[in-house]
Amino acid sequence: MGRLLDRYLHRKTLARWRQVAQGAVGATTPQLRQQRDEARKLRVQLDRLIHEANTRLTRPVIGSTQFPKPLGTDWSWRPDLWRNPLPQLGTASIPRRAELDRQVGIFHDCTLSEIGVRQSRNTDEKDLAAFGLSVEVFGFSGTFLSLSLDLPPEAAQGLTRQHLIRVDALIKTERPLEIIARLNIQHGPNTDSVPRALDLSVPSNSLDFDLAKLPLNERRIDKIWLDLVLSYPAMNRVVIRDLTFCRHHRADL
Repeated sequence: MGRLLDRYLHRKTLARWRQVAQGAVGATTPQLRQQRDEARKLRVQLDRLIHEANTRLTRPVIGSTQFPKPLGTDWSWRPDLWRNPLPQLGTASIPRRAELDRQVGIFHDCTLSEIGVRQSRNTDEKDLAAFGLSVEVFGFSGTFLSLSLDLPPEAAQGLTRQHLIRVDALIKTERPLEIIARLNIQHGPNTDSVPRALDLSVPSNSLDFDLAKLPLNERRIDKIWLDLVLSYPAMNRVVIRDLTFCRHHRADL
């Protein structure tokens, strides 16, 4: 009964506003002013509903952790920035050290910062991540610009030199650009790194970081993080539409 009543009231309300809109041309000034004020109050509530519905119903789903993984994966992760909205969607004139959230930071040594970052909603039907991150650079006279991402403690638990750590990145750029992905592992007083170059001539990159040749102290792994280093980024826009990690064992030979 309640749903039938709601539908009836909705039809009556819709019919009233349709009639008001059709009669606006011949309405008096006081009538038009009152109707405009009522319509504005109604629009505020409708816009709130539409915004919330679009946020929750737009694909891919916010918070999604789904992405392809190789056989034998024992840990996988999509960082929060690509899953959930940031409190502040964009920042201009990035300082030399800036935290975008508790996992992701951006670093550079440019005296005059003409760098902006912005989180945007992914809406393409092929997207698996709910959000992407764009880095827009105008003038740049520094020597480095990097995005640094801390992996959670679970990535280090049980990690051995028999593991491969895979990074999948979906990146688009306005102009050709070199990006180096560098995986860093801190174990005790030492830190070892494995650099890999991304091939931006293809839309998606899968990089396997092999730990076999690193002199890791497997019992003392304290921290793992990834640096994405952008070379000569001036007058360019880099959009990271997705970034995921997984850990799997090397195939037996």
